[in-house]
Amino acid sequence: MRQLLRFIGQRLYTTWCTFWFVSPFFYTYPLQWVLARKPTRHPWLHRVNRFWSSSAIFMWGMPVSIVRKNQLPAGQPCVYVANHSSYIDIPLLFRAIPGFLNIIGKSSLADTPLWGPIFGRTYITVNRDSAVSRGRSMVLAKQSLAAGRSVVIFPEGTISEKPGEKMMPFKDGAFQLAIAAGVPLVPVSMPLNHRFMPDVGGLRIRYTPLRIVLHEPIPTINLTMADVPALKQRAHDLIASEFQPEAAGLPPAFTWRPTPPVPRAVAQETAPHRDDQTELSLPNS
Repeated sequence: MRQLLRFIGQRLYTTWCTFWFVSPFFYTYPLQWVLARKPTRHPWLHRVNRFWSSSAIFMWGMPVSIVRKNQLPAGQPCVYVANHSSYIDIPLLFRAIPGFLNIIGKSSLADTPLWGPIFGRTYITVNRDSAVSRGRSMVLAKQSLAAGRSVVIFPEGTISEKPGEKMMPFKDGAFQLAIAAGVPLVPVSMPLNHRFMPDVGGLRIRYTPLRIVLHEPIPTINLTMADVPALKQRAHDLIASEFQPEAAGLPPAFTWRPTPPVPRAVAQETAPHRDDQTELSLPNS
């Protein structure tokens, strides 16, 4: 019975979160459509998107911890690099980072019904399998920085296979961009997003506190392209420093059926056997 009640509660919470994520978009869609038509209106559209993100996160009911290690001077554009672990990464970034942001997202986002064309007009999309598309995205990102608009990039290029535990190898683009534009690089850690809404090929939502850390900006003045590997490693280490071992891995799927106990005989058969000969052959430590 307890398992069934937990299952029902989880389904109700998933429905609640889905409703409060989708409904603000539909309420504001006519306004977003109008604002997306002209680039001069995009700062207002980004405010609407920030409202959408903040209201959804508020209604989800879980605590959100935002840590800013050292804020940048007002008006200073920068390149934010963040780990990518969940579908809610973009809403949480919009919630935590002030100002009129630009963000580089995969080109498939622009194909999403209703919201996709708005995203494609307001932000930068990239097909990572196309060298031409990658080059175009970097040109647009540099223009954005020159206009005073910060850029958010996921240097992994995709959601990690082991979120909250191990990041995918970082690509060079974000770091080359920061050096070429001469703007600070700000690593961003989001260590718990995968516990709330993981990338599992379906909808799986679990109540969990969220945390986002904006690390101290790294200056790029006087750096050259030869410094990209060291800059990349420094950002990687800062982001990973906020990962929590106890939060590694994806949350399990809920089922209303209780898990049957494993018979003792089966457990003994599947338990690892100690190889005494191997142990005896090991040198003393």
